[in-house]
Amino acid sequence: MQKSYSLNEALSAWFGEPVSVLGRTPLSGGDINEAYRLSLSNGAAVFLKRNALRCAPMLEAEVAGLEALRGTGAIGVPAVLGYGIEATTDSAFLLLEYLESGRRIPRYWEAFGHALAALHRADTTGLVSPDPALPYGFSQDNFIGRTPQKNAPRGSWVSFFRDCRLLPQIELAAGYWDGKTRKQLDHLLDRLEDLLPEPAFPALLHGDLWGGNAMCGPDGRAWIIDPAVYVGHFEADLAMTELFGGFSPAFYLAYHEANPIDKGYRGRRDLYNLYHLLNHLNLFGPSYYSSTLHILRRYG
Repeated sequence: MQKSYSLNEALSAWFGEPVSVLGRTPLSGGDINEAYRLSLSNGAAVFLKRNALRCAPMLEAEVAGLEALRGTGAIGVPAVLGYGIEATTDSAFLLLEYLESGRRIPRYWEAFGHALAALHRADTTGLVSPDPALPYGFSQDNFIGRTPQKNAPRGSWVSFFRDCRLLPQIELAAGYWDGKTRKQLDHLLDRLEDLLPEPAFPALLHGDLWGGNAMCGPDGRAWIIDPAVYVGHFEADLAMTELFGGFSPAFYLAYHEANPIDKGYRGRRDLYNLYHLLNHLNLFGPSYYSSTLHILRRYG
């Protein structure tokens, strides 16, 4: 999909005819971008994300992530209708399929668990690098919230998680560490191979899968939004689902039916979530410091 240089250009390219915006309804839920439901001259409705021009790389990276997830056909993901910049408003935009929440189907959580397992077992060929010896990472860097997220291809999951996940966040948070804590962090990084296994297969991950980034779609099934996509160990996605309250127990039982979860996962879950807590520390400040140290003391 090509970048557009106005909202009307993007809309007309998608619909194949001149289309204009008749109305904008502000939507709540995000804390980074402005969000709107657009009513169009052809009777359709679309979802618009908009931000300052400097945030264009963030929205462009989201396009790649959404298209990778949607390309698996495993789970509901909104279609990308267009993206680009609009010089007249000095802004960047992303146009998506508008999703009207429906009534949950019976066994909603079981279906969600099976769908996420199917996503994690989908083919990842070509998503990271032409070199099959580098299966972990993604074809481009992206963002976790507002934080840049490195996705440089790596040959092992452990080296990717160390070099592209934990280490950049630790360095961003350098002002929080005293000498003793930094030594503990370095010790943790040095012994990561003893704490994390290499997965049986690389998995395409949503990357930021908490309750706020899943919704019931018009079909009554779970759809996932606002990704921070990369290819890694599926356990990292599962861990994130448990960080802020978790999903229904039925979700995890169904997931395990379709993609068995190793019994050692429980002992690794908080280590995967150290990445997200470090990111929250960097984004939102010292309220996340104690929970970060708690995990460090457990593993470091």
